[in-house]
This record gives sequence, structure tokens and C-alpha cells, in this order.
Amino acid sequence: MATHPSSRDDLAAVPAYRAGRPAPHGAFKLSSNENPFPPLPGVEAAIADAAASVNRYPDFGSARLLTALAARLDVGGDQIALGTGSVAVLGQVMTAMTGPGTEIVIPWRSFEAYPILAVLAGASLVRVPLRDDGAHDLDAMANALTERTRLVMVCTPNNPTGPSVTREALEAFLARVPGDVVVAIDEAYVEFVRDEAAPHALDLALSRPNVIVLRTFSKAYGLAGLRVGYAVGPAAIISELRKAQLPFGVTVMAEQAAIASLGAEAELLRRVEVLVRERSRVQDELRTMGYWTPDAQGNFVWLPLGVRADEFAHAAAEGGVVVRPFTGDGVRVTVGEPTANDRWLAVLRDFLGL
Repeated sequence: MATHPSSRDDLAAVPAYRAGRPAPHGAFKLSSNENPFPPLPGVEAAIADAAASVNRYPDFGSARLLTALAARLDVGGDQIALGTGSVAVLGQVMTAMTGPGTEIVIPWRSFEAYPILAVLAGASLVRVPLRDDGAHDLDAMANALTERTRLVMVCTPNNPTGPSVTREALEAFLARVPGDVVVAIDEAYVEFVRDEAAPHALDLALSRPNVIVLRTFSKAYGLAGLRVGYAVGPAAIISELRKAQLPFGVTVMAEQAAIASLGAEAELLRRVEVLVRERSRVQDELRTMGYWTPDAQGNFVWLPLGVRADEFAHAAAEGGVVVRPFTGDGVRVTVGEPTANDRWLAVLRDFLGL
């Protein structure tokens, strides 16, 4: 007989999520794709106002935020599901739409939470390698579909490598996906995309019965510490996601902050454009060095350093910048303040002997 409690057998297969390391005093943290700007105008006041009611449960349905988002996106309220960050909404997707005996197809390498949530949902994971340029191989992903497939993840721009899928390639891919397979388009970094060939994913989600889009307030909107994300898609799928939603997950402070952020769009766009210009400057510097990186469409760049990934992360930390290594593959570096970017670029020059 067992002498102690035991967990599910399949939890041994759950990979550990590696969060970006915090930065020591005096160092720059470029490991978590956070927004370097402070909260948008009106956000801190909204949080302070909401704090007076934290003795009460938040509105279960976050009706005010739901209404504001529906108006902004020009969709019905029944086409949006909310959660504590887009990763929690993704958990709702996998819980509601997959399970034991089913398969989830993902690009790899991609967002680290995908394998974790797949195991927790009890589904099998099918990893499809990226192309050499760091982009999704959508043809190979379509070829990986089986009768057991119930969900496909499309991460655009892809975290951590950076490229977006193209509209043409995505539409061709969707034409090959059976109607009983959900395609979840993860657009956590959509505000930073400048590739004119990128798809209009919301249009696809609103015109097809099996496509949903995941978005977040953590990146461009700078609310990473409050955890607000959402899915947009057909009402039939959204109603299922809401069944898997954590009750009272979106706090009153998070809801009020998100609403205030939606009302500060002009400043949001200005800040995003600043980061996009800085991203371009960083990529130009890398090209000047003669160092190739994939096309960056998020608020980060990918350094395909392979087996030297951890070595560079250590060198960067010694130089006062915390970055995010993926052992054996590469290093993701968030686009931060110009001073921070200049510092890690200098470390990279020395590291590569340039």
C-alpha cells in the first residue's frame, strides 16, 4: 500500500515553466517581454479607485470590460471570453476543447506554456519543428493533423523566435483544417506587428466556425502584473471556454485598469511605435555586426546561439542585462530602453569576438 499521497501519473511529463529571471539592482531585465513604460495615463488612478472595494468579489462576468472590448473590436459580447492573462484563457481552451485521447498540434519552439497546459488537459502533444527562418511550417502542421487532433496553436508573431505567419499561408492552412478542429491564433504581440503580409486574424475568427484569437493586456498595454487576457471567436466556442473559466479570476483592479488602458489608445500607439523603432534599430545593429536573426515582429529579438545560449545569458548578466536563454536553442531578448539595448549589444559584440 502507498504510504503517502500521490499525484496523477502524467504530471511527471509536465515541463517546468521557466519565468524570466528578475534583475539584480542596477541591471536591466530583458527576460520577460515586459513593457518598459509605466502604466498608461489613468491606469494608476483606476487601480487606486478599485482598491477601495477589494473586500468584495469582482463582477463574475467582468461586464464593464466585456462591453468595452466588444465595442472596441466591433463584436458581440457573446464572442469574447476573459481570463487571467491569455495563458489562462489558453488553459480554458485546452480544458474545454481537448482531453485524454485527443491531440494538440503546436509549432516548436514556441510559447513554453503550450506543452504544460496540454499535459494538464490530458491531451497528447504533437510538436512540429519551425522552418530554418524561425517561422511556422504551416504545411508540415497541416500534414501532422490526424483524426485525434482537436486543437492547433498558431503563435503569430511566434514567441520566442519573432516571425509572423502570412495571411496567404494561414488561409491556405485553414482550408486544410477539418471543421471539428479548433485553430487558436495566439496574438499576444499583435500590436507590434508591422509585416504587411500578416493576417487579420480577427476577421478569420469572425468568419469561420472553428477559429479563435487570443490576446492580452500584458504586453503592449503594460498590465503584466494584473493578468487580463481574452479570446475572440464564434459564440459556440466562447460559451464552452466560459465554462472552464476560473470564477472571479479577473479582479476588480485588473478590470478597471484594462478599461482605463483602452481609453488611452493614443498614448498606447505612441509607446508601441517607440518600441517598434527601437526594435528596428537593434536589428540594424545586428545586421551591421553580420549576425543573422529571424524577422522580429514582437517586442523582442531572437538570437539563434544554439549550444552557446546559456553561455551568452551568463555573459549578459555579468554585463548588467538579464536575458532569457532557451538551452541548446537560442536567447530571447526583450526590446527595452535604448541604454539597455546598447548594453547587451555591446556584450554580444565581445561574445562573438567582433
